[in-house]
Amino acid sequence: MSGHASTARVYDRDDQVQIVPSYAGGSPWLPAHAPLAMPRQTFHDASRQVTNRLASRPDGLLTRRFIVFGSTFAVALLAMIAPVILCAREGFQPLEIVALGLFAVLILSIACWFCSTFAGLVVLLNGREQDDMDFAPYPPLPTRRTALLMPLYNEDADEALARLAALDASLARLGASDAFDLFVLSDSTKDAAAAAELSACMALRAQSGSKLYYRRRTENIERKAGNIADWTRTFGGAYDFMIVLDADSTMAGETVLRLVDAMERNPGVGLIQTAPTIIKSQTLFARLSQFGVRLYGRVAAAGLAWWAGSDASYWGHNAILRTRAFADCAGLPELEGRKPFGGHIMSHDVVEAALMRRAGWAVHVTAALDGSCEETPPTLTDFIRRDHRWCQGNLQHLALIGAKGLNPISRLQLAMGCMAYLSSPLWLASLIVGMAMQLQGPVDWTSFFYILNPQLSPFMLASLLGGVMLMGPKLMGFVLVLTRPGERKAFGGARQIIKGMALEIALSAALAPILMVANTRAVIQIVSGHDAGWGTQQRSADGLAWSDAFKAMRWQMITGVMFSLGLVVRPDLATWFAPIVLPLLFAAPIAVFTSRRRTGEAFAKKGWLVTPDEDTVAVSPAVLFPAGRPVFEGQAPVWARRLARAG
Repeated sequence: MSGHASTARVYDRDDQVQIVPSYAGGSPWLPAHAPLAMPRQTFHDASRQVTNRLASRPDGLLTRRFIVFGSTFAVALLAMIAPVILCAREGFQPLEIVALGLFAVLILSIACWFCSTFAGLVVLLNGREQDDMDFAPYPPLPTRRTALLMPLYNEDADEALARLAALDASLARLGASDAFDLFVLSDSTKDAAAAAELSACMALRAQSGSKLYYRRRTENIERKAGNIADWTRTFGGAYDFMIVLDADSTMAGETVLRLVDAMERNPGVGLIQTAPTIIKSQTLFARLSQFGVRLYGRVAAAGLAWWAGSDASYWGHNAILRTRAFADCAGLPELEGRKPFGGHIMSHDVVEAALMRRAGWAVHVTAALDGSCEETPPTLTDFIRRDHRWCQGNLQHLALIGAKGLNPISRLQLAMGCMAYLSSPLWLASLIVGMAMQLQGPVDWTSFFYILNPQLSPFMLASLLGGVMLMGPKLMGFVLVLTRPGERKAFGGARQIIKGMALEIALSAALAPILMVANTRAVIQIVSGHDAGWGTQQRSADGLAWSDAFKAMRWQMITGVMFSLGLVVRPDLATWFAPIVLPLLFAAPIAVFTSRRRTGEAFAKKGWLVTPDEDTVAVSPAVLFPAGRPVFEGQAPVWARRLARAG
């Protein structure tokens, strides 16, 4: 049933032989082979760059980038003026120079995030989010074939296939099933997991509208990227497009049809990435992520789409790709050297987008489509484990930023991915340097009441400005919802949104130093040669044991104690460092408190962190087995109700 592999010869565009898997012919679980050459690319050949004018490139794109990046540098320079002038009065000291350098890097990244999101707010307020990719409100049925790919790795098969069943049911209601095939691509190493996958596939196949295929690899070469590449080389020739899903993601059939229609009408577009929202959150930690992404995530995505234009990125799932374009130019090479920086590319998605853009294909991100959903790790510790692996993958990109032939915006997005994790050790270093600078001075109790102190430390003043800019995107999301009566009502009204925002900001502020230490530790481990490995993601949980919490948070608490020792010498700085030190000292209780479902449910019942998605897309594994089509539990969202009416 799993399709044991032999081999087949496929010739790429340079007449080089590739050996690709050839699964047992005639298997009822696999379609006929449609081999497609997917040569491995190189980062050392600038001649592979194609500089053609992209048909989907927005007009005025250079002006957009000048606005965003010009304002980024302007805001960063304004934030730097006070620290530089005040430090220069008495001559720059070594620690001050270090502090200025660290602050400059951090404030530049914060300013870029702020200005990009503000651009997204303006776009959304003016209803211009569809200007670059004109998605049809009621797309016609597809004329080309699309494969829906769901890679699995020791996942809960019933949960994953239930999500795929919901997508299949959406397409069936729209009468579009014949244009799509479903592929479950297993990399599972546990026989029990594989058996559960096969059982769930059998149940779904008996009632699915689209054809369902299942394939299990016995050699998990290159992880998810290798899984998708293996499918492309073996079956990709039969499909014009492919939509990649994660085990925890799903999409509305209407959204899928709009993506396919956009690809059919824009032959120069190689990839369109949607901006998924988070659903099915139950623990307090997961609800925090769901509320934040739902409120301001699309504002950030709209900003990115506005200035990236046709040079955008790929997030690895909930996106549509042109199959032949992907095969022709996105075959990943193996990096030189040993792990963790060498070997197979872990964060493959951004690199694949950069390679497609290098070959002359347009890559777009859109914030104009709803009905694209995913789930999030349920606990803080699960989130940190996933982030450790992403950290290693992103740091691999340091060696690729200077690769020959890449588009400048692709290089920028690779650098941004690295900065997402390097900012944590830089922030921690700036705190340590700031503490060291303060320890050189005498106790000044006016610092304790810093709001009333007219002579604030320049770095403390600049830090306050940075904090305000970090909260800016949250406020922008709030402003956007307030201007949309239907959406404001779906959130429960302005008062309920304010309550949710207040809790989200407070909890995010408490989690920030905890994640800072976690990411700093991950960077140190990766730089010292430790491989993050490939573990199974935890999709659901209810509570975290105290012993596990204290073990996982020990470095956070140690860091908190170290800062507390500094405050013994300078107690007047307690109010400045309390937002950092207190969450670190209480990291274990915070992890336990936010990991419980009953805590999340209790807040939701009181109207905290409630989103319009509370009653949407809650797909139960039980829907796989009763007779009839799978259904959504509870009240369907707007797009699901439209699908039902269309059927």
